[in-house]
Amino acid sequence: MASMARAANFEDYGRALADALEVALPGWVVRCVEGRWRDWSGTAPDAALLEAAHVAGERARDEVGAAVRVLLAQDVDEQRLNPLALVRRAVSYPTAVLRAAGVPALVRDEFAERAFPDDLYGLSPASFADVDPALHEPGLLWGAAKAHAHLFRRRST
Repeated sequence: MASMARAANFEDYGRALADALEVALPGWVVRCVEGRWRDWSGTAPDAALLEAAHVAGERARDEVGAAVRVLLAQDVDEQRLNPLALVRRAVSYPTAVLRAAGVPALVRDEFAERAFPDDLYGLSPASFADVDPALHEPGLLWGAAKAHAHLFRRRST
């Protein structure tokens, strides 16, 4: 009975993290585009660029959000990726908007180029909170629940 409760808690924390990510991703994409545009041009983005960023943000929410949901619905032993790894792949959405707008890629250090080869603008989040501060707690709770479920399972076998 206790193991069923642990599994239910783990699933609940996964759903909460996926829900929060879907809320946060569109705004993160827009903020990435706005920030890099301002850094490069020194001006505010125009309406067309903002519209492209909003559309890209919605695609990120739908596509990355779905991938995160699939991952977090898996059994603890089947989760080979961390959901943050999937979120880091979402840099492709603001990157596409920035490239189309003619923003040149940043000069990045060797580690960044090796670790995140497709992140031309240095947008990869180091933590869930880098996407949105509201993701800190659900990310932390999910991580703790996963560790607990994993340890409990190992101790039980």
